[in-house]
Amino acid sequence: MSVGYAVQDTSTMLRRRMRHLLRYPSITLMLAGLPVVFLLLFVYVFGETLGAGLGGTSGGRARYIAYVTPGVILLAIGGSATGTSVSVAMDMIQGFVARYRTMAVFQPALLTSHVVGSVVQSLFSVVVVVVVAVAIGFRSHATVVEWLAAAGLVTSTSLAVTWLAVGLGVKARTVEGASNTPMPLTMLPFLGSGFVPTDSMPTALRWFAEYQPFTPITETLRGLLLGTAIGDQGWIAVAWCAGTSLVCFFWARRLFNRRTV
Repeated sequence: MSVGYAVQDTSTMLRRRMRHLLRYPSITLMLAGLPVVFLLLFVYVFGETLGAGLGGTSGGRARYIAYVTPGVILLAIGGSATGTSVSVAMDMIQGFVARYRTMAVFQPALLTSHVVGSVVQSLFSVVVVVVVAVAIGFRSHATVVEWLAAAGLVTSTSLAVTWLAVGLGVKARTVEGASNTPMPLTMLPFLGSGFVPTDSMPTALRWFAEYQPFTPITETLRGLLLGTAIGDQGWIAVAWCAGTSLVCFFWARRLFNRRTV
């Protein structure tokens, strides 16, 4: 099949996916709204106390807004995984894929459309979080280049999470199962440096928090947005995103090609 047909088929499947998102806007609003609720909760309920523990000369709440916003951004990305997994599982289980395989179409187009559509949905949630964060006091010291790097990191993280969610959706045998398996992704920002510094955690939890993938991503994003040093966290974050995307891409494709029902 030529590249032109592959692009055309992928575009067709992507339009289908985007129409589904527009048909059920409540899902997108919920994905964007829940991180905003967490942002407001942590800033206005816990922010003064938690911010005081971060040190510095500015008010505790102002410090905490700067600290927690990158964690909430990653929470928005992780939260989109469940919807992606469920959407893929519904296509696999409810007969669409069985009909799809009989057509003379570019077979990877279906999974690619789910990935692109979900990344767009996830980035919309991130934009909402950033707008609300700025409205309640978040201020970035990033340059234009740092903002572009932060956007690239967010997109890369969303791509990695989405490919993992697609693989889980293909593997799931029920829609319920597809909705449950990605849920740990929503917990990883909490079990890292997204909401409190890792050195405040008990030893065992601190070890997990420091070596799980969301921590270097959070630290890199925080450094880019606040204009502070990121050290080697940037390379670690990029490696996690690239490695996860690559592994999950081949895993999802292999499962999709082997799946018969």
